[in-house]
Amino acid sequence: MLSKQTTTNWSVKRMESEWGDRWSHLKKILERSGPFTHSDFEPSPETLIFLQETFRILIVGAGGLGCELLKNLALLGVGNIDIIDMDIIDISNLNRQFLFRPKDVGKSKAEVAAEFINTRIPNCKVKPHFTKIQDFPDSFYQQFHVVVCGLDSIVARRWMNRMLISLLNYEDGILDQASVIPMVDGGTEGFKGNARVIFPGMSACIECTLDFYPPQINFPLCTIAHTPRLPEHCIEYVRLLLWPKQEPFGANVVIDGDDPQHIKWIYEKSLDRANEFNILGVTYRLTQGVVKRIIPAVASTNAVIAAACATEVLKITTSCCMPLNNYVNFTDTDGVYTYPFEAEKKEDCLACSLIPQTLTFSEDSKLRDIYDYLIESAAYQMKSPGITTVIDGKSKTLYMKSVKSIEVKTRDNLKKTLKELGLTNGQEIYVADQTTPTSITFKLNLTSHMEK
Repeated sequence: MLSKQTTTNWSVKRMESEWGDRWSHLKKILERSGPFTHSDFEPSPETLIFLQETFRILIVGAGGLGCELLKNLALLGVGNIDIIDMDIIDISNLNRQFLFRPKDVGKSKAEVAAEFINTRIPNCKVKPHFTKIQDFPDSFYQQFHVVVCGLDSIVARRWMNRMLISLLNYEDGILDQASVIPMVDGGTEGFKGNARVIFPGMSACIECTLDFYPPQINFPLCTIAHTPRLPEHCIEYVRLLLWPKQEPFGANVVIDGDDPQHIKWIYEKSLDRANEFNILGVTYRLTQGVVKRIIPAVASTNAVIAAACATEVLKITTSCCMPLNNYVNFTDTDGVYTYPFEAEKKEDCLACSLIPQTLTFSEDSKLRDIYDYLIESAAYQMKSPGITTVIDGKSKTLYMKSVKSIEVKTRDNLKKTLKELGLTNGQEIYVADQTTPTSITFKLNLTSHMEK
């Protein structure tokens, strides 16, 4: 009987022999020209060698999209891949995040995914990072040729977008294209998805198209309680009102969106309320999506979008074909439909424009007005902006919510007018937020009370 070590060695040798001509499909693309190749394309065997040995790519996210992206890029010959994810594997991930097994529950997504690919695909070296994207310095991101995102967080997308923009170099106002690190971004929502190619400083970035991401919908409590019209209203009624009233699993038990018993109870009660008001559409899947504030993921949509993103990475890296310009939508709700279009660069974009940002308020406006505007405005959509300025040559924190001790000391400033805080027309304020790795400078355009 063969030992475990002997069996492993035999399996590796067999895999290596079977993979001898593994890259023949890529050689046909990279070693000869064609009608769709980029004008810069030069057919050469060295292109594949570059992919396997020199090219470095960063995958952000090791979930549904990230697993597909990692598998696709490894099978496209990319030899050096880094992957970041701060999450651990949950049992609910196993139905679509195919690099994970039941034994992996509770472990790091990035580490398990990397180990799977490193074991399965020869000559591919995947380096995992079980941490947040914010934990790395600029120099970490500068080492990559391309960054590809498989995220379910708009905040993380915006942060990564701003990081790559912050790495751009300008000489006399002209962008040094050598400093551009392309970003390929994919996103899915149920049976819908999109992929996009971003050349920071050159094409439309995430902030240029921020209105593509509508704010989260919150239903009025009066509608939920008295006049429900949608299946979501029925689910929210059970979640917000019936659960705390009936306490089905004991006093002070918080709803766990990953607990099947919790979701089943909410689903059944929501169905009863929906029948009472003749409302159709309450399903177990919708119930879980509303409770967890997510749209349930669909494996086939992840596969399509990840394939589109991986193809764009290959096109950008090798110039074997013209890259996407610059956004493609996909839906398979009622059949399969897809279409590309060019999202335009916004001239006064908060992230990639060189035009100074201006905020216009009355000098009698309160700091609270600026704070709320930065959060509620479609142009900014910040989460918890921290505001500082410089008065008489000294830095002054006007308000900062993210640090409790500072929040307590600066809370009263929200009630003060800009004039009372010593802010004058043309003065600069500096805003830090979790959506950006660097602070944003705004120039105040203060009008008098009469002008307002």
